[in-house]
Amino acid sequence: MIDLEFHGAAKTVTGSFHILHLPDGPIALDCGLFQGRRSIAREMNVSFPVPPEQLRAVLLSHAHLDHSGRIPQLFTQGFRGKIYATFATCDLCRVMLADSAHIQEEDARFWNEHRAAGPAERIEPLYTAQDVQMANEYFQGVPYNSPVTIAKGCTATFLEAGHILGSTCIMVEIAGNSTRLLYTGDLGRFMTPILRDPTNPMPEADYLITESTYANRTHADASTTKDQLVQVINETRALGGKVIIPAFSLGRTQLLVYCLSQAVAEGQLQPLPIYVDSPLSVNVTKVFTEHPECYDEQARDFWHARGNIFGRGLVTYITEVDQSKAINDKNEPCVIIASAGMCEAGRILHHLKNNVENDRNTVVIVGYMAQHTLGRRIVERNEKIKVFGREYDLLARVKTLNGFSAHADSGDFKRILGPLAKKLKGAFAVHGENSQLQAMKDLLTQAGCKNTRIPSQGEKISI
Repeated sequence: MIDLEFHGAAKTVTGSFHILHLPDGPIALDCGLFQGRRSIAREMNVSFPVPPEQLRAVLLSHAHLDHSGRIPQLFTQGFRGKIYATFATCDLCRVMLADSAHIQEEDARFWNEHRAAGPAERIEPLYTAQDVQMANEYFQGVPYNSPVTIAKGCTATFLEAGHILGSTCIMVEIAGNSTRLLYTGDLGRFMTPILRDPTNPMPEADYLITESTYANRTHADASTTKDQLVQVINETRALGGKVIIPAFSLGRTQLLVYCLSQAVAEGQLQPLPIYVDSPLSVNVTKVFTEHPECYDEQARDFWHARGNIFGRGLVTYITEVDQSKAINDKNEPCVIIASAGMCEAGRILHHLKNNVENDRNTVVIVGYMAQHTLGRRIVERNEKIKVFGREYDLLARVKTLNGFSAHADSGDFKRILGPLAKKLKGAFAVHGENSQLQAMKDLLTQAGCKNTRIPSQGEKISI
C-alpha cells in the first residue's frame, strides 16, 4: 500500500508540500514556503513532518517560493537527495532561493536588533545564502515528457503546466502496484503569452492531486487585458500621470514587459519610459532570455524577429537604489513595474508612497491580493492606506486587470481534468481557499470522479 501525506497547501493556498510514501522511502512533491502572518508562517515553516534525511528526493513542479521556498532548509536538516525539476526551474530556483535567503537574513537581523526583547526572542533565518549554494549542487535538470527513475520501480514524467517558465505537472508511475499519480502543481491557462499551453490531453491517471486556486472563476482573455492595459496607460499619460504596477518578479513582470513590447511594436502604444524596478526581476528576466525553448510559437517568432522579447531599447531595468529613487524625481508620464506583488515589501512601497496622493496617477493591479495585505486594501479602495507606518490618502485611480492571471480557471480545469475524472480512483483538491476547494470537488464529481476529497493538514491517505 502507498500512502499520501498532505503537509502544505491543504485547506489553504500556500506552502505546497505533499509526501508520497513508497516502499523505497518517502518522496516529496514540492517543498514550499508557507507565506502569511509572521507568527503563523514561522510556526509552519520551522520543522518537517518527516525527518529530511529520510526523504529520497523532491519532485519540484516550478520555482514559485510557495512551492520551492523550503528546499534549502531541507539541507540544513540533513537531506542529501536529488531535487528533480526542469532545466528552466533549476535556473530560476538559483535566483529565487538566493533572494529568499537574503530577505530572511535581513529580516532576522532587523528583528534581533530592533524588536527582540532579549535572547529568548531572537530569531534565525530558516536558511542562509550558504545553504542555498549547497542546495544548488543537488538540483537535477530533467527534460519534459521523458520518464526519470526516482526510486526503485518508480518513475516521474514532467509535463507542461503552462503556469510559469519551466512549470510542470508531474506524473508518478509506481510499478509495484501499477499506480499512476498525477500532481498538477500549479496549472496554467491556454493562450497565455510567452508560455506553451498546458499538456492536453493529460495522460490517464489512477489518482490526482490538483490545485484549486480559481476553480469557480473565469478569467478575462489575456489579449483583451493587454488592450485594457494600453488604454489605462494612454489615459494616464493624457493626464500627465504615472502608471504604478505592483508585480511579482517571477512570471508577471516578464508577461507585462512582453505585452508592452508587443504593443509598441504593433503601433498600439507610443513609446514612453518604462521602468522595471527590482533586482530580482532583472535576474529572473535574464533566466527567461536563456530558455527560449519554453516559449510558445508566437513568442519564438517575436524573439527571432527582435532578438529579445523583454523590451530591449524600450525598458530600463533598475538595480541600484539611487536609480530607483531618481524615478520619483521625474515628472513626465511613465510606467513603473516594481515588486513585491502584494505590496507588502520591496521597492513598490516607495513608489506607492510617492504617487498615491496624486489623482493623475493610476495604480494597476494585475494579480491576486491576499487578505490583510496592502495590495488588498488598495483593491478595496480604502480611503487611506498605511505605508512604512504613515497614512496616505489614496487619491490615485485604481484599475484591476484580472486577465493576466497565470492560474487555470474553471474552464481550463474542465478542459484538462474533466476527461480524466471518470477513470480516477480518487482525487484530492488542494491549494485553494475553502470556496475554491469545494468548487473543485464539485467540478470533478460532476465530471465523473466518485471519490474526491479535500485533505486536511497532516492527513495521511492510503492509495
